[in-house]
Order: sequence, then structure tokens, then C-alpha cells
Amino acid sequence: MSRVTLAQWQMLAAVVDHGGFARAAEAIHKSPSTLNHAVHKLEELLGVQVLEPVGRQVRLTEAGELLLRRARQLIESAAALEDVAGRLAEGLEAEVVLAVDQVFPSDALARALDDFSEAYPYVRVQLHETVLNGGIEMLYDGSADLVISGLSAQGFLGEPLVTVRFLAVAHPDHPLHHLERSLDLRDLVQHRQLVVRDSAQRQSLDSGWLKAEQRWTVSHLETSIDMVQRGLGFAWLPETRIQGALAAGRLKPLPLSVGGVREIPVQLIHRDRDRAGPATRALAEALAQGASGCMAQDGSILSND
Repeated sequence: MSRVTLAQWQMLAAVVDHGGFARAAEAIHKSPSTLNHAVHKLEELLGVQVLEPVGRQVRLTEAGELLLRRARQLIESAAALEDVAGRLAEGLEAEVVLAVDQVFPSDALARALDDFSEAYPYVRVQLHETVLNGGIEMLYDGSADLVISGLSAQGFLGEPLVTVRFLAVAHPDHPLHHLERSLDLRDLVQHRQLVVRDSAQRQSLDSGWLKAEQRWTVSHLETSIDMVQRGLGFAWLPETRIQGALAAGRLKPLPLSVGGVREIPVQLIHRDRDRAGPATRALAEALAQGASGCMAQDGSILSND
């Protein structure tokens, strides 16, 4: 057990902050003698002098400055702990589990988490980056509080967030671009397609056009984007994630006569909206606002890429 109590450190801090025992006593509603006794007891227990007189006032000794600097961290931590305890008593969750499909705009996610952390700095967030049915599976398992997905979930209602545009793209030097004409799906069959694996463990889902004889399947969207930029294949990729590569000429849309652009409505789904705690509701609101902040007036998605 600690020999010095938190209250003694708090009283020492009050004496220093207010420039003396009398002013500190008035500020924290203690008698000057109580503060004097607490500080002297602290010095006795530590075997170190922390205050020295300067006229009618007192100031920290060199040792006192070091000790109080460390003690303030303890005081702040104790205050934070009490704040968390109070919020928990009011029903605040200690943790929110969020499953987000990798196609959701990263800017919107970052804005939402930043805003949420300002309001709920002590609530942990478990972020799962999912693909296709992965988030829905977590919803059915009850292991996610919030799910962002481009798929619907049976028995759940979702709130629309954004519509993500997918573009069929390849490196500008890809053989498909060398054809220099409008393409159809028959042109794609003989070339390697890059797709992202469904992250669901039990009921994985194949989505989109998957008829290329050559196909590489990866686990993360960023891997697919990197490989397409290296000329290793073609893919349908979220426009928000490749705007920088398109502008820099590392990727180029395939001139498909039809099917070159897909639009996927992405929605936010609560595991149980009625029983959601304040942190879960706040994170859901932040995600909606983050998504709204990424939308241009014409309905397209903005990006910082």
C-alpha cells in the first residue's frame, strides 16, 4: 500500500497552485491547519522536503517540483478514473465493436473516429475491417455493435450512409488498354482479375463479375489496389480509394461498353438500436456525419487523395 495518499498529493498541489496555505484552504474548503498537517505528513513519510518558505508564501523545492510533476499525473489519472466510473454507472459502454467494410471511404471513417474520441476518450473501439459478408456475419453472431456494409442483413434495418462507385481499372500499360477500343466482358476473360476475399468465416460470398480464367484473390483491398497499379491485373475498385492513382496516371479506367461502373449503397446497421448505449449511439451519429461530410453537392464522394 502507498504510504502517501492521493488526498495528500492533491492538497500539496492546491497549496502550490494557490500560492499558500490560506488561499488553498479557501479554494478547496479545508482549514489551513489541515493542509499544513497533510503536507508535513507527506514530507515525513517521504523523507524529503517538498516546500520551503519564501516570505509569507511557500514554494516547491527542487525535489518537490519533480515529485509534484509526477504526482499531477496520478491526480489526473484518478480524476479520469472517477469520470469513467461515473459514465459507466450511467450506462456508458467500456468498448464499442465496429465492423466496417473496406469499401467505406477512409476519410469518413477517420473523421468519425476522431470526433468520437473527443467526446468519449476513454471508450475503447474495436475496429474490424471486413469484406462482403464478414461484417454481416459478425452482426448475426452478436459480436459487433455497429456494422457498415454494402450488403443487407436479414432481420435488420440499415441506415443509408453513402453510395460507393466502383470503377473497372488497370495500369495504363495493361494489354486491355492497348486494344484502343471499347471493351466488353469477353475481352476481360483472357486477363487476370484481382478480387478481394470475403472475410466471413462460414458463409463467404462471391460478388460481381468473376469469369476471368486467371484470378488472384487477396485478403485486403489495399493489396488489390497495389497489384493493379503494378500491372498485375485488372479490378473493380472503389473510386474513393484510387482517385490519387487515377490523377497520377498509375491507374486508368477500362473503356467497357457496359459494366465499367458499379454503384454500391453502403449502410449502417445496429446490432440492437433500442438497447444501444450512449457511446454506440454517439459513434453511429459520428459515422453518419463523417459520411455526409465526404459527400459533394452532386452526390459524389469527396476524397483527400
